[in-house]
Amino acid sequence: MLTLFMDHHVPFAITAGLRKRGVDVRTAEEDGSATLEDDPLLARATSLGRILFSQDEDLLVIAHQWLQSGREFAGLTDLLYRPVFSWPGQKAF
Repeated sequence: MLTLFMDHHVPFAITAGLRKRGVDVRTAEEDGSATLEDDPLLARATSLGRILFSQDEDLLVIAHQWLQSGREFAGLTDLLYRPVFSWPGQKAF
C-alpha cells in the first residue's frame, strides 16, 4: 500500500484528493513536524516508512546526496511545475 508523508508546502487540496481516493496520507502538520528543515523532514518520513511528497526542489538535491553517500530513505516524490510545451513567444523550461 502506498503511504505518503506530505510536506507542509503541499496544498491541502492535493492531500484531500489523495485521501478521497484511498491513499494513506499523513501531513507534517498532523505529525507535529511541519517546522522541520528538509533533511530532518526526509529522515522523519523515512522513520515512519512513508514516501515524502513535496514540492521543494531542495529535497531533490538532499535525496541525491543521501543516495551518493549510501544513506537510505523510504522514497521521495515531488510536485514541481515543469511545462513540457511552450506557447507562441515563450520558451519551455
